[in-house]
Order: sequence, then structure tokens, then C-alpha cells
Amino acid sequence: MKTTPVGRTSAGKKAAVNEPPEQPAAATKAAAKKAVTKKTTAQKTTAKKAATKKAAATKTAAKKTAATKTAAAKKTAAEKTAPKATAKKATAKKATAKKTPARKPESRVAMVRRARRINRELAELYPYAHPELDFTNPFELLVATVLSAQTTDLRVNQTTPRLFAVCPTPEDMAAMDPERLEELIRPTGFFRAKTKSLIGLSAALRDRFGGEVPGRLEDLVALPGVGRKTANVVLGNAFGVPGITVDTHFGRLARRFGWTTAEDAEKVEADVAEIFPKSEWTMLSHRVVFHGRRVCHSRKPACGACPIAPLCPAYGEGETDPEKAKKLLKYELGGQPGQRLKPPAGYPGKPAPPMAPPAAAS
Repeated sequence: MKTTPVGRTSAGKKAAVNEPPEQPAAATKAAAKKAVTKKTTAQKTTAKKAATKKAAATKTAAKKTAATKTAAAKKTAAEKTAPKATAKKATAKKATAKKTPARKPESRVAMVRRARRINRELAELYPYAHPELDFTNPFELLVATVLSAQTTDLRVNQTTPRLFAVCPTPEDMAAMDPERLEELIRPTGFFRAKTKSLIGLSAALRDRFGGEVPGRLEDLVALPGVGRKTANVVLGNAFGVPGITVDTHFGRLARRFGWTTAEDAEKVEADVAEIFPKSEWTMLSHRVVFHGRRVCHSRKPACGACPIAPLCPAYGEGETDPEKAKKLLKYELGGQPGQRLKPPAGYPGKPAPPMAPPAAAS
């Protein structure tokens, strides 16, 4: 009969079965080595990141330091330069003040006196002032003035001889084929609109005025394509009726001379008419236009060569150096209008020697 050893119960057997088997020594060492390697790698990675972060911070700090030094250097340079620049500006301002002395506000009476003196000075300077459009009768002057819009008198004078050879009267022009008329006046620009105006005003002259140009402002401005400027040109130069011709030159100079501040041509005309006697209106227009074309240009007025500079509130808007200003002068004396010739002897001294106007083209 077999006996069971003391203490070997069934529970004890079960416990013995569940105990893990003992690990071999080599496996334990491998696991430990692996753990150490992993830890070392993590430490190296952390150290590398920290080093990279530190290098970036150092680089940023270096940039900030350099920027601070640059800003400080610029500030120092600016502080050193500032007094010189300020002194230079002050000198320039002082020189400008000497060149263009400030004018005191003038009364209405003083302005009128100065304006009339300018007119007298211009009369001495341009004793030969005249309309620079070629014409032999009121109709030719009317047509030439309409054609002169947005072009030069020289171009009109080059165009009208051929035109008047084909249609010398309002009746002839009213009967013209529009395309034929367009070709004749094409060099003056805007030829389609001008053709319409010329045919319309010629027909009106034929039908309403017996083929004659009327001598009244209200009749002239009623014609197609005829405004106050054109009407005043015709009245003043074909009929001897005083009128102020406000073209671009006249309006520009009237504002520079301080006669008006208006931009509208009719308002300019009204303002100037209050300053001068009616008998002066037509010749005043010629003198101012002459001066505007030759000396007081739109973009580069020749202030340094202008005989009436002491009377002009706008002195300094253009070239004030006398030698440079003389190069800006444009003269149309002798020959055909539009030629650039030397100024008359004695210019810009006053008075300039009288010169006959250019002979009208035949």
C-alpha cells in the first residue's frame, strides 16, 4: 500500500505547476543591456535637442545684438548729420526767401494800378502785337479761329490757303461735301467736329445773314461752333469792337498776374473787364497772348528773362536764372508765325524796337 508524503496536497501540486520556470542567465543580461542602450539613446537625443535649442537661442541673441548695434550706429550717424541737414535746409530756405520776396496783401486799388502798369509794359514790349491767324476778311477770320481750337496758329495758317482757294465764301463752304472738307482741314485735328461746325455756321450765314458775318456778339455766339472767345476775336479784329479773348494763354497769365482766380473763361473775362477800360480790351488780349506764347509759358516760364517780373506775384514759378531763362524764350518775329528766332535787339531791355508784323500769306 503506497503512502502519500506529508505536506504534498493537491493544492500544493497546483501551485507548483503555475510557478514560472527559471530564466537562463544569458537572456537576463541581454534584456538589461537593451534597457541600458535605450536609456543611453534617449539621453543622447535629449542632449542633442538641448544643444540645438541652445545654439538657436545663441544665434537669435547674436542677431538681436547686431541689430541693436546697427540701430545705435544709424541713430548716432543721424544725430551727427541732422545739424548739417537742418543748416542746409535753413540756408536753402533763406536763399529762396531772398530770391522770391514775400509780397504784402494788396488792396483792390493797388492791384488795378499794377495791372494797368503791366499792360503799359507789355505795350512797350510788343508794339507789333497782332492776331497771328492769317485772314483777309471776317469770314476767313471766323473760319480760322474755329480751326485754331486744340492746335497752333501756325498749323492753321498752313491749312487755310488751300481751304479758302476751294471754298472762299459761306455759300461755297455750306455746299462742300463733308468728306472733302474733312480732308482739307485734317491737319488741324478734330476735323470731323470742326467740319460739322464749319458747314453749320456757313449755312447759318447763308440763310440768316445773307452770306455776311454779323458784327454783334449775340449773333455770333448763336452760330454753330462759335463761343465767346471766337466771337471776341472776330469782333475785335474784323469789326473794331472791343473784346477780351480768353484763350489758354490769357487765362493762365491773368491768374498769374493776380487779376483773377477764376478758371471759367467767362468769369475770367468778366473779372478782367472790370480792371481795364474797354478801349484796351482787344490790344490787351494780343499783348497778353504774345507774352504767354513767348515768355510766360505754361510749364517753364522764363521768369529770369521777363521784363515785367517785378510786377508779377507769380515770379519764381519758372526759371529765375537769367542765362537759363533766356534759352526758354520763343519768338515768332519775321517770317511765318511759329518760327523760333532770336529776340529783337535790346531784349529783354525796354522798349524793344518796333517791328512790323509778318506779312499775311497770299
